Amino acid sequence: MLLVLLLLLQFASSHPNTDSVLLESGKGATLRKQTPDVREIKVVSYNIRWRGGEELKRLIKLFHEDPEIGSAAILALQEVDRRKKRTGHSNTVKALADELGLHYAWAAPPAAKPTDEEETGVAILSAYPLSDVRRIVLPHEGPNRRRRVALGATVEIDNQRWRVYSAHAETRLSFDKKLEQYKAMLEDLARYPDVPAIIMGDFNTWELNADDKIIKLFSNAGFKTPFGGQSTFRRRVLLVPIELRLDWVWLRGLEATNSGIDRQIEVSDHWPLWTNVKPVAIKK
Repeated sequence: MLLVLLLLLQFASSHPNTDSVLLESGKGATLRKQTPDVREIKVVSYNIRWRGGEELKRLIKLFHEDPEIGSAAILALQEVDRRKKRTGHSNTVKALADELGLHYAWAAPPAAKPTDEEETGVAILSAYPLSDVRRIVLPHEGPNRRRRVALGATVEIDNQRWRVYSAHAETRLSFDKKLEQYKAMLEDLARYPDVPAIIMGDFNTWELNADDKIIKLFSNAGFKTPFGGQSTFRRRVLLVPIELRLDWVWLRGLEATNSGIDRQIEVSDHWPLWTNVKPVAIKK
């Protein structure tokens, strides 16, 4: 048995794109102190577009100090690098966890070929310990056999379990297939009936009919969003600014007391979404 385990470890270290090493969890070197008697918490969803170096330092400062996204209890991030050349082969989520004093989990999809560079991933960072961490490879390949991934984890707040997801859906895919990517998270959530849940991320809903279809899907599953039709993404194409609604926050068993999109932050081509949430009061 020991020989088998050693062989498996040797295989994983020499094949960095195997499923066994594309999921990581841990905690910061020094954890933030939890606030007792929590009545509501702030959650943030942000596609950081693989920031590293000085841009990552700027992002860490914003996560500490920004009046809108600072001091969040739960962060759902997308396009988070770990072993990629463009970000100096640094472990971005571990750096964030160390600086912010948070627990973390990170997952990436498999690369098209085992010898390819590791893909960018998604992450959850939390002031509360993470359990039952699950990597969800989303169905359907994108261009050049590219895959995308979601990440689910459970947190316990005031003796109540919440299920949290961070997702990065494919861009160039028919919307019917994108809907199946979103359904993959709902299928995982079915294992946690009656548990408050938050599903966040970059869903790449750029199509003209996307809003109605995604709202129907999540509304039928018992979710609400505090956001209307606001754009969450901006990029210039031939000097023409293009704005789209790509990012979402969905709540089940929770209500938003306040929310916003921080358009003053331009670290990425996305803007971060923030929401203060609390459990829905049970009517007697």
